[in-house]
This record gives sequence, structure tokens and C-alpha cells, in this order.
Amino acid sequence: MAKKNTTAYWMRIIHRYLGFFLAGIMAVYSFSGIILIFRDTDFLKRDYYFEKTVDAGLPKDQIGKAIGVRRLKVGKVEGDVYHYKQGTYNVKTGEAKYTLKKQPYMIEKMNHMHKATSGDPLFFLNIFFGVSLFFFVLSTFWMFAPKTKIFKKGIYFTLGGIALTLFVLFFE
Repeated sequence: MAKKNTTAYWMRIIHRYLGFFLAGIMAVYSFSGIILIFRDTDFLKRDYYFEKTVDAGLPKDQIGKAIGVRRLKVGKVEGDVYHYKQGTYNVKTGEAKYTLKKQPYMIEKMNHMHKATSGDPLFFLNIFFGVSLFFFVLSTFWMFAPKTKIFKKGIYFTLGGIALTLFVLFFE
């Protein structure tokens, strides 16, 4: 055990209790991260049907924004009705009928937390979590004395992990 006034001692203490403190959020980030890999599929998504009345006479490029559907592209036009992949919009009445695929509420909440941006109140939590993860990376090297066999073996694993990361980044 390191002496109480050394950097190694404090790194180990902070690493331990910060790890316990962040166990819940690490579980959420790992779970939502795995689910986000499949965001381009219908994995865990259900169809939800909506009927909404918006302003009548909207131009084709404004319909998606009015009803909250991203990348809406009007295909066929039959009289006063615009057809698009998710549903229809009546130009005269402003009535929109559409179907959206959504994940269950808790998964959407976890994904939202995972993808929070600077305009979101959760972004401070994401910054804290990111800094904490970087601390875990650095503090790992104070877990064992540098002259021990386990530390030297750990350095080989670190180099292997760095090599794998560089390979995935540049040769995917």
C-alpha cells in the first residue's frame, strides 16, 4: 500500500470512490451506447400513429418542421393531399396523419442523456463524466508500483489497446 501522502495513494482513493459514485451512470452509458449502435434499424422500435392539424397550405419543405418529422420528403401528390413515407398532409385542411417509429420511453431518455449537446442542460453531466473517464485512464497507472510485474504486464496491455484503437480508427 502506498504511503498516505503520495500521489499513488490519492489516485487510488479517488479512483475507487469515483468508480463507485459513477457506477449507475456508467451502466446507463454502456447500455445506451450499445443500443445506439442499432439506431439506423428498427431494433426495439414500435410504430406510433399521430393525427395533427397544422397550418393549411404549407409548402412541401415546411411540413416536416411543422409536424416534427425529420428528413420528410413529399413523394406523390393527389389533389390536395401530399403523400410521404410516414403519412399524408392535406394542404386545404392542414390535417397531417403519420406514423413514427420510436423506442420505449426509458430507452429514449437514456439515449437523450448519452447524446446531450451543449444546448442541453445535461451537457454539464456529460463533461463531468468524460473528465472522470479520462481520470480513470490516467489513475490506472498509479494502481500498481512501476517496478512490479503486474504494472509491466499492464503496459503491454495498454500498448495493445492503443494499437487496436489506432487500427480501428484508421483502417475500418
